[in-house]
Amino acid sequence: MNKNRLAIHVAGKELVFETGKIARQANGSVILTCGDTVILATACAHKLPSPDIDFFPLRVDYQEKFSAAGKTLGGFIKRDGKQTEKDTLTSRLIDRPLRPLFPEGFFNEVQVLCYVLSYDPNCQPDALALCAASAALTISDIPFPKPVGGVRVGRINGKFVINPTLEEMGKSTLDLLIAGTEEAILMIEGYCDFLTEEEVLEAIEEGHKAIRQICQGLLDWRNLIGKEKFVAPLLLPPEELLTSIENMMKDKFEKVFFISDKLAREAEFGRLDAEIYDHFEPETGEAQYSAKLVKRAIKAISSKLMRHHIIVTKKRADGRALTDIRNISIEQSLLPRAHGSSLFTRGETQAIAVCTLGGSSMGQRYEDLDNKDGLRKFYLQYSFPPFSVGEVGAMRGPGRREIGHGKLAERSLQAILPTEADNFPYTIRLEANITESNGSSSMASVCGGCLALMDAGVPIKRPISGIAMGLLLEETKFAILSDILGMEDALGDMDFKITGDGKGITAFQMDIKVEGITLDIMKAALHQAKEGRIHILEKMLHACPKTSAELSQFAPRIESITVKPSKIATIIGPGGKMIRSIIEESGAEIDINDAGVVNIAATSRESLDKAKALIINLISEAEVGKTYKGAIKSIQPFGVFVGLPGGKDGLCHISEFSHERIQNMEEHAKEGDVIEVKVLEINDRGQVKLSRKVLLATK
Repeated sequence: MNKNRLAIHVAGKELVFETGKIARQANGSVILTCGDTVILATACAHKLPSPDIDFFPLRVDYQEKFSAAGKTLGGFIKRDGKQTEKDTLTSRLIDRPLRPLFPEGFFNEVQVLCYVLSYDPNCQPDALALCAASAALTISDIPFPKPVGGVRVGRINGKFVINPTLEEMGKSTLDLLIAGTEEAILMIEGYCDFLTEEEVLEAIEEGHKAIRQICQGLLDWRNLIGKEKFVAPLLLPPEELLTSIENMMKDKFEKVFFISDKLAREAEFGRLDAEIYDHFEPETGEAQYSAKLVKRAIKAISSKLMRHHIIVTKKRADGRALTDIRNISIEQSLLPRAHGSSLFTRGETQAIAVCTLGGSSMGQRYEDLDNKDGLRKFYLQYSFPPFSVGEVGAMRGPGRREIGHGKLAERSLQAILPTEADNFPYTIRLEANITESNGSSSMASVCGGCLALMDAGVPIKRPISGIAMGLLLEETKFAILSDILGMEDALGDMDFKITGDGKGITAFQMDIKVEGITLDIMKAALHQAKEGRIHILEKMLHACPKTSAELSQFAPRIESITVKPSKIATIIGPGGKMIRSIIEESGAEIDINDAGVVNIAATSRESLDKAKALIINLISEAEVGKTYKGAIKSIQPFGVFVGLPGGKDGLCHISEFSHERIQNMEEHAKEGDVIEVKVLEINDRGQVKLSRKVLLATK
């Protein structure tokens, strides 16, 4: 084995890259070790382009092996298989900064696989997996031009920490993942507790310093041991085809471009495209250019002409200026039976957001390397049906895009939710149902989700909004676009989403299609986004000035009581018998945690009160001088035993049963009778002495 090793020191931690020992038949393979975290990354590619596709077929898959933490899956199926939500999100994180660096026109199929083989909570694997994937591509013969580095940045007590431990992240007000090359930033995704634009930029700059160290080390390693890159045919439209299509399009493009309605504009562009296809499709003989090559050329020229119009005229397809936000309309309480709902429409992007409240059983259970069986009490599920863009499509489970957009919106809103200290014990489920889409449906989900929370009466800390920014970059000229359209996203260079209010940011996510952007451009985008965010939030507050004072009549009522931990077993009973009987008798949902907090959820006050009374009666202890009602459990010649709160029985002696003298106890009482008694005494052995006669009026 021809093993090679590289060690890079980043923020006090050693990242060790090794190749030549494992997975030697892959184009490139690397084992990355940091602490006790070990990641295998491989990269493979076909030597020839895929003939039937017109996009770059890069596939990135990340998987955390449960054996890495000495665990197995908790269900019936023990084999690691389908990706978890975290696996899917991390796969997207790795894909997004790698994709822009491959050569334009490169259509060879490339597959990058990352496996977490050993897990150390002090060395979180997601940013490390990105570095390992980049290293595998960098030293391979795949035409990947330069290394990419990735780090996580936290902020603890006002100081930035690179690649913090899991414990440190619990104290951090920032969770930022950043990726880039030595020269520029390619991807950022961050969540924070209302940090300012300046603090976010400072965090990005701090992260980029660490990335430069990683990239320089990987570049030196490639120069030392890297394979020679294979020469791949680049399927680029020839200049004469581009020139010909530009001549055909430029006179008509402007008229079509400024059609404000999306569907009408797309229909006209479709007719224009059809004319071009007909021109290059001869009636007889062989076509000079393939349909796919013509399609790529049309897209390239459309992008070029769009950029020219926007950068030169400062006008966009729907007539807006660069900083203008589309018209916003909001309808609260759209769905009468939902606990909270909102219809949020911004231009031709629309979302129905629905908030559902429930008890702990409604929580989202999950497994990962840190938690054997975790429970999320807040989650957002995003759906993007085909009709939202006027198309026909198969209805399957959520794809990577839907999972990613949903998680971005979820974590954006996480910062404004009430905490346990706020005494709001509900599980919150948000749905973001996209019914129309023309750019930035994830930010419509944030706005609609916030409004649905307010409509449901969730006591949020403060409302937030979200906006998506675009970028057109032409050498030294650039234009930043507020509230981007779908076309501006598809043909532009950047999709930068920011959520928060006028005083701070809760989330941000940026993807770049070019090699990278500078901090100056990012700074300008952040400050322009702030203005747009404030504008959208004002519209939201006009429609919904404050959170509803009352929960919906259809929402369950939840109350919490705290019991001594020693009483938990009493409530649950042998094999759960007692708690099941309380649930059946009251109709309420009951959840108990290890600290002794009992959450009771019910759809009616009667049901809740009944469950609460049953529990209190079960755990209460008899007190001297107090009066109780209880059923007679047994009859003895010397008196009766009466059931008391807490499951304890007390003796009412025959002399304490009545003012009259009783010869035969069975003539005056029978088992099951409910009588009222007073506690006279509790002795050292816990025996309870009761009296019925002291509560009876004397003759």
